Amino acid sequence: MASWEEGGAAPGHGDGGAGPASQPQPQPQAARAGEAGERRRLGLLATAWLIFYNIAMTAGWLVLAVSMGRFYLENGTHKGLYRNIQKILKFFQTFAMLEIVHCAVGIVPTSVLVTGVQVSSRIFMVWLVTHSIKPVQNEDSVVLFLVAWTVTEITRYSFYTFNLLNHLPYFIKWARYNLFIILYPIGVAGELLTIYAALPYVKKTGMFSLRLPNKYNISFDYYYFLLITMASYIPCKYLSSSDCPWGIRFKGLLICPPWFQFSTVYCSKSSDEAESVKISPSEGMSQAKK
Repeated sequence: MASWEEGGAAPGHGDGGAGPASQPQPQPQAARAGEAGERRRLGLLATAWLIFYNIAMTAGWLVLAVSMGRFYLENGTHKGLYRNIQKILKFFQTFAMLEIVHCAVGIVPTSVLVTGVQVSSRIFMVWLVTHSIKPVQNEDSVVLFLVAWTVTEITRYSFYTFNLLNHLPYFIKWARYNLFIILYPIGVAGELLTIYAALPYVKKTGMFSLRLPNKYNISFDYYYFLLITMASYIPCKYLSSSDCPWGIRFKGLLICPPWFQFSTVYCSKSSDEAESVKISPSEGMSQAKK
Protein backbone atom coordinates (compact mmCIF):
# COMPACT_ATOMS: atom_id res chain seq x y z
CA MET A 1 0.00 0.00 0.00
CA ALA A 2 1.46 3.32 -1.07
CA SER A 3 2.21 5.83 1.63
CA TRP A 4 2.23 9.55 1.19
CA GLU A 5 6.07 9.56 1.08
CA GLU A 6 6.00 7.39 -2.04
CA GLY A 7 4.05 9.70 -4.28
CA GLY A 8 1.22 11.40 -2.50
CA ALA A 9 1.13 14.72 -0.85
CA ALA A 10 1.68 14.91 2.85
CA PRO A 11 -1.47 14.89 4.90
CA GLY A 12 -2.91 18.35 5.19
CA HIS A 13 -0.79 19.71 2.31
CA GLY A 14 -1.67 20.47 -1.30
CA ASP A 15 0.42 19.88 -4.41
CA GLY A 16 2.16 23.24 -4.09
CA GLY A 17 3.22 22.61 -0.53
CA ALA A 18 0.83 25.12 0.84
CA GLY A 19 -0.03 24.82 4.51
CA PRO A 20 -3.37 23.89 5.96
CA ALA A 21 -4.42 27.52 6.18
CA SER A 22 -4.52 27.90 2.40
CA GLN A 23 -6.12 24.51 1.73
CA PRO A 24 -9.94 24.45 1.54
CA GLN A 25 -11.30 22.36 4.36
CA PRO A 26 -14.47 20.23 4.47
CA GLN A 27 -17.46 22.10 5.76
CA PRO A 28 -17.40 21.29 9.49
CA GLN A 29 -20.68 23.06 10.17
CA ALA A 30 -22.51 20.90 7.64
CA ALA A 31 -20.95 17.77 9.12
CA ARG A 32 -21.89 18.83 12.61
CA ALA A 33 -25.41 19.63 11.46
CA GLY A 34 -25.70 16.16 9.95
CA GLU A 35 -24.48 14.56 13.16
CA ALA A 36 -26.86 16.68 15.18
CA GLY A 37 -29.71 15.64 12.92
CA GLU A 38 -28.84 11.98 13.35
CA ARG A 39 -28.66 12.37 17.11
CA ARG A 40 -32.01 14.15 17.02
CA ARG A 41 -33.59 11.31 15.08
CA LEU A 42 -32.13 8.75 17.44
CA GLY A 43 -33.32 10.85 20.36
CA LEU A 44 -36.84 10.95 18.97
CA LEU A 45 -36.85 7.19 18.49
CA ALA A 46 -35.52 6.64 22.01
CA THR A 47 -38.12 9.00 23.45
CA ALA A 48 -40.92 7.29 21.52
CA TRP A 49 -39.79 3.89 22.79
CA LEU A 50 -39.52 5.13 26.38
CA ILE A 51 -43.01 6.62 26.19
CA PHE A 52 -44.37 3.32 24.89
CA TYR A 53 -42.45 1.35 27.52
CA ASN A 54 -43.63 3.50 30.42
CA ILE A 55 -47.24 3.51 29.22
CA ALA A 56 -47.12 -0.29 28.93
CA MET A 57 -45.65 -0.67 32.41
CA THR A 58 -48.17 1.77 33.91
CA ALA A 59 -50.99 -0.19 32.28
CA GLY A 60 -49.54 -3.50 33.47
CA TRP A 61 -49.34 -2.44 37.09
CA LEU A 62 -52.81 -0.90 36.85
CA VAL A 63 -54.14 -4.25 35.64
CA LEU A 64 -52.39 -5.88 38.59
CA ALA A 65 -53.98 -3.38 41.01
CA VAL A 66 -57.44 -3.96 39.56
CA SER A 67 -56.95 -7.74 39.71
CA MET A 68 -55.91 -7.56 43.36
CA GLY A 69 -58.86 -5.38 44.29
CA ARG A 70 -61.35 -7.53 42.40
CA PHE A 71 -60.03 -10.74 43.95
CA TYR A 72 -60.40 -9.38 47.46
CA LEU A 73 -63.90 -8.02 46.80
CA GLU A 74 -65.03 -11.35 45.37
CA ASN A 75 -63.41 -13.60 47.97
CA GLY A 76 -63.14 -11.42 51.07
CA THR A 77 -59.67 -12.78 51.81
CA HIS A 78 -56.12 -12.55 50.55
CA LYS A 79 -55.72 -16.32 50.64
CA GLY A 80 -55.03 -17.37 47.07
CA LEU A 81 -54.38 -13.78 45.93
CA TYR A 82 -50.80 -14.39 44.89
CA ARG A 83 -51.70 -17.49 42.94
CA ASN A 84 -54.37 -15.49 41.12
CA ILE A 85 -52.17 -12.54 40.08
CA GLN A 86 -48.76 -14.21 39.86
CA LYS A 87 -48.62 -14.37 36.05
CA ILE A 88 -49.19 -10.64 35.67
CA LEU A 89 -46.70 -9.87 38.44
CA LYS A 90 -44.00 -12.13 37.05
CA PHE A 91 -44.39 -10.83 33.50
CA PHE A 92 -44.23 -7.11 34.24
CA GLN A 93 -41.61 -7.37 36.97
CA THR A 94 -39.38 -9.48 34.75
CA PHE A 95 -40.08 -7.17 31.79
CA ALA A 96 -38.52 -4.40 33.89
CA MET A 97 -35.12 -5.95 33.09
CA LEU A 98 -35.30 -3.86 29.92
CA GLU A 99 -34.43 -0.91 32.14
CA ILE A 100 -30.94 -2.33 32.45
CA VAL A 101 -30.72 -2.38 28.65
CA HIS A 102 -31.93 1.22 28.51
CA CYS A 103 -29.04 2.25 30.74
CA ALA A 104 -26.51 0.08 28.91
CA VAL A 105 -27.29 1.60 25.50
CA GLY A 106 -27.41 5.11 26.91
CA ILE A 107 -31.01 6.15 26.31
CA VAL A 108 -31.47 6.56 30.06
CA PRO A 109 -28.62 8.39 31.84
CA THR A 110 -28.50 6.13 34.88
CA SER A 111 -25.86 3.74 36.15
CA VAL A 112 -26.21 0.22 34.79
CA LEU A 113 -25.02 -1.15 38.13
CA VAL A 114 -27.54 0.82 40.19
CA THR A 115 -30.41 -0.09 37.89
CA GLY A 116 -29.27 -3.69 37.75
CA VAL A 117 -29.31 -4.16 41.50
CA GLN A 118 -32.65 -2.38 41.81
CA VAL A 119 -34.27 -4.70 39.27
CA SER A 120 -32.52 -7.79 40.63
CA SER A 121 -33.88 -7.11 44.13
CA ARG A 122 -37.42 -7.37 42.81
CA ILE A 123 -36.57 -10.40 40.68
CA PHE A 124 -35.13 -12.04 43.78
CA MET A 125 -38.32 -11.50 45.78
CA VAL A 126 -40.61 -12.63 42.96
CA TRP A 127 -38.77 -15.68 41.64
CA LEU A 128 -36.42 -16.90 44.39
CA VAL A 129 -38.67 -16.28 47.38
CA THR A 130 -42.39 -16.01 46.66
CA HIS A 131 -42.54 -18.18 43.54
CA SER A 132 -40.12 -20.85 44.75
CA ILE A 133 -41.32 -21.10 48.36
CA LYS A 134 -45.01 -21.74 47.92
CA PRO A 135 -45.92 -21.96 51.65
CA VAL A 136 -45.30 -18.22 51.98
CA GLN A 137 -47.65 -17.20 49.17
CA ASN A 138 -50.64 -16.85 51.50
CA GLU A 139 -48.78 -14.86 54.14
CA ASP A 140 -50.14 -11.43 55.06
CA SER A 141 -46.69 -10.00 54.40
CA VAL A 142 -46.94 -10.82 50.70
CA VAL A 143 -49.95 -8.51 50.45
CA LEU A 144 -47.92 -5.76 52.13
CA PHE A 145 -45.14 -5.67 49.56
CA LEU A 146 -47.53 -6.31 46.66
CA VAL A 147 -49.56 -3.24 47.58
CA ALA A 148 -46.43 -1.15 48.13
CA TRP A 149 -44.88 -2.25 44.84
CA THR A 150 -48.08 -1.74 42.86
CA VAL A 151 -48.75 1.81 44.04
CA THR A 152 -45.07 2.67 43.71
CA GLU A 153 -44.80 1.42 40.14
CA ILE A 154 -48.05 3.00 38.95
CA THR A 155 -46.80 6.31 40.34
CA ARG A 156 -43.27 5.91 39.00
CA TYR A 157 -44.13 4.87 35.45
CA SER A 158 -46.91 7.42 35.10
CA PHE A 159 -44.47 10.07 36.33
CA TYR A 160 -41.95 9.08 33.64
CA THR A 161 -44.66 8.98 30.97
CA PHE A 162 -46.03 12.45 31.69
CA ASN A 163 -42.53 13.82 32.11
CA LEU A 164 -41.52 12.55 28.66
CA LEU A 165 -44.67 14.13 27.24
CA ASN A 166 -43.72 17.44 28.91
CA HIS A 167 -47.03 17.51 30.74
CA LEU A 168 -46.50 16.53 34.35
CA PRO A 169 -49.56 16.94 36.59
CA TYR A 170 -48.80 18.26 40.03
CA PHE A 171 -50.52 15.33 41.72
CA ILE A 172 -48.27 12.82 39.95
CA LYS A 173 -45.20 14.84 40.91
CA TRP A 174 -46.41 15.12 44.49
CA ALA A 175 -47.20 11.41 44.71
CA ARG A 176 -43.81 10.49 43.26
CA TYR A 177 -41.92 12.24 46.04
CA ASN A 178 -44.30 11.84 48.98
CA LEU A 179 -46.07 8.48 48.90
CA PHE A 180 -42.80 6.68 49.56
CA ILE A 181 -42.98 7.91 53.16
CA ILE A 182 -45.80 5.40 53.65
CA LEU A 183 -44.97 2.87 50.94
CA TYR A 184 -41.33 2.46 51.88
CA PRO A 185 -41.79 1.00 55.39
CA ILE A 186 -44.75 -1.09 54.17
CA GLY A 187 -42.67 -2.58 51.36
CA VAL A 188 -39.64 -3.23 53.54
CA ALA A 189 -41.77 -4.81 56.27
CA GLY A 190 -43.52 -7.02 53.74
CA GLU A 191 -40.28 -8.22 52.19
CA LEU A 192 -38.62 -8.89 55.54
CA LEU A 193 -41.60 -10.75 56.97
CA THR A 194 -41.96 -12.83 53.81
CA ILE A 195 -38.31 -13.86 53.89
CA TYR A 196 -38.63 -14.62 57.60
CA ALA A 197 -41.68 -16.80 56.95
CA ALA A 198 -39.70 -18.70 54.32
CA LEU A 199 -36.82 -19.60 56.64
CA PRO A 200 -38.31 -22.76 58.27
CA TYR A 201 -39.22 -24.26 54.90
CA VAL A 202 -35.81 -23.47 53.41
CA LYS A 203 -34.01 -24.93 56.43
CA LYS A 204 -36.12 -28.09 56.36
CA THR A 205 -35.85 -28.77 52.62
CA GLY A 206 -32.34 -27.45 51.99
CA MET A 207 -33.56 -25.88 48.75
CA PHE A 208 -31.06 -24.04 46.57
CA SER A 209 -28.29 -25.26 48.88
CA LEU A 210 -25.12 -27.09 47.97
CA ARG A 211 -23.60 -29.24 50.70
CA LEU A 212 -20.19 -30.81 51.01
CA PRO A 213 -18.87 -33.13 49.82
CA ASN A 214 -19.50 -32.50 46.15
CA LYS A 215 -17.45 -32.50 42.96
CA TYR A 216 -17.14 -28.70 43.01
CA ASN A 217 -15.77 -28.71 46.57
CA ILE A 218 -17.85 -25.68 47.48
CA SER A 219 -20.86 -25.20 49.70
CA PHE A 220 -23.77 -22.79 49.70
CA ASP A 221 -26.61 -22.60 52.18
CA TYR A 222 -29.65 -20.69 51.00
CA TYR A 223 -30.96 -20.50 54.56
CA TYR A 224 -27.95 -18.49 55.72
CA PHE A 225 -28.04 -16.46 52.53
CA LEU A 226 -31.57 -15.35 53.43
CA LEU A 227 -30.44 -14.52 56.95
CA ILE A 228 -27.65 -12.35 55.56
CA THR A 229 -30.11 -10.69 53.22
CA MET A 230 -32.40 -9.87 56.14
CA ALA A 231 -29.50 -8.57 58.21
CA SER A 232 -28.63 -6.15 55.42
CA TYR A 233 -31.92 -4.30 55.97
CA ILE A 234 -30.25 -1.89 58.38
CA PRO A 235 -29.80 1.87 58.61
CA CYS A 236 -27.40 2.14 55.73
CA LYS A 237 -27.87 5.33 53.80
CA TYR A 238 -27.25 8.83 55.04
CA LEU A 239 -28.60 11.41 52.62
CA SER A 240 -27.48 14.98 53.06
CA SER A 241 -29.06 17.99 51.51
CA SER A 242 -26.16 18.17 49.06
CA ASP A 243 -26.99 14.71 47.76
CA CYS A 244 -30.65 15.38 47.23
CA PRO A 245 -32.64 18.49 46.36
CA TRP A 246 -35.24 17.29 48.85
CA GLY A 247 -32.60 16.83 51.56
CA ILE A 248 -34.67 18.27 54.40
CA ARG A 249 -37.25 15.60 53.86
CA PHE A 250 -34.80 12.75 53.40
CA LYS A 251 -31.96 13.86 55.67
CA GLY A 252 -31.01 11.23 58.21
CA LEU A 253 -30.79 7.48 58.36
CA LEU A 254 -33.12 5.50 56.16
CA ILE A 255 -33.98 1.83 56.45
CA CYS A 256 -33.15 0.44 53.06
CA PRO A 257 -32.82 -3.03 51.52
CA PRO A 258 -29.42 -4.31 50.43
CA TRP A 259 -29.78 -2.91 46.94
CA PHE A 260 -30.90 0.60 48.10
CA GLN A 261 -33.84 0.40 45.72
CA PHE A 262 -35.97 3.06 47.37
CA SER A 263 -33.15 5.46 48.20
CA THR A 264 -32.02 5.50 44.58
CA VAL A 265 -35.48 5.39 43.04
CA TYR A 266 -36.96 8.24 45.04
CA CYS A 267 -33.95 10.44 45.45
CA SER A 268 -31.79 11.05 42.41
CA LYS A 269 -28.23 11.98 43.36
CA SER A 270 -27.80 14.05 40.21
CA SER A 271 -29.67 17.22 39.43
CA ASP A 272 -30.93 15.82 36.12
CA GLU A 273 -34.19 14.51 37.53
CA ALA A 274 -34.77 17.66 39.54
CA GLU A 275 -34.38 19.73 36.38
CA SER A 276 -36.60 17.40 34.39
CA VAL A 277 -39.50 17.95 36.78
CA LYS A 278 -38.76 21.65 37.09
CA ILE A 279 -37.94 21.50 40.79
CA SER A 280 -34.91 23.37 42.02
CA PRO A 281 -33.11 22.32 45.21
CA SER A 282 -34.46 25.37 47.04
CA GLU A 283 -38.00 24.67 45.85
CA GLY A 284 -37.72 21.03 46.86
CA MET A 285 -36.58 21.97 50.36
CA SER A 286 -39.28 24.61 50.70
CA GLN A 287 -41.92 22.04 49.75
CA ALA A 288 -40.44 19.60 52.26
CA LYS A 289 -40.86 22.16 55.04
CA LYS A 290 -44.56 22.62 54.30
